[in-house]
Amino acid sequence: LLLLLLLLLLLLFCNTLQAKFLNSDFFKDKEGSPTTIMGEIKGLTPGLHGFHIHQYGDTTNGCVSAGPHFNPYNKTHGGPTDETRHVGDLGNIVAGADGTAHIDISDKHIQLSGPNSIIGRSIVVHADQDDLGKGIGDKKDESLKTGNAGARVACGIVAIGAAS
Repeated sequence: LLLLLLLLLLLLFCNTLQAKFLNSDFFKDKEGSPTTIMGEIKGLTPGLHGFHIHQYGDTTNGCVSAGPHFNPYNKTHGGPTDETRHVGDLGNIVAGADGTAHIDISDKHIQLSGPNSIIGRSIVVHADQDDLGKGIGDKKDESLKTGNAGARVACGIVAIGAAS
């Protein structure tokens, strides 16, 4: 099997949290199989944090320039197992008491090649838990766009790099 290994190369510190990506790998065993994201993020507050692929590979302005969630099919926000969701909706990661989140996500919607590839886009960690598009009341409208995941606390650009 051909193993395509990609590294999250650009490390960027956003806001005052100073979280950073370490050794993040994206890989796919073969065309049509899920893409796996494995890695570690340090410097987070303990608890759940929204984790998304965003439209643009621009991590300036405290990660705001990354734009909205990557959504080539113009769907509403959802959870990673929902049929209706943005391609970039990866749910939540969990940071332990030491502020470290260990990531091991497999996702069938993320592509590493073709017109909807995530190469050159950004990956963003948010301050709050993603409600997976299930917000109610006055939180519903924003829930269907962002999952009410809050501020962007860390981001990086998905790029091709040397195998680790």
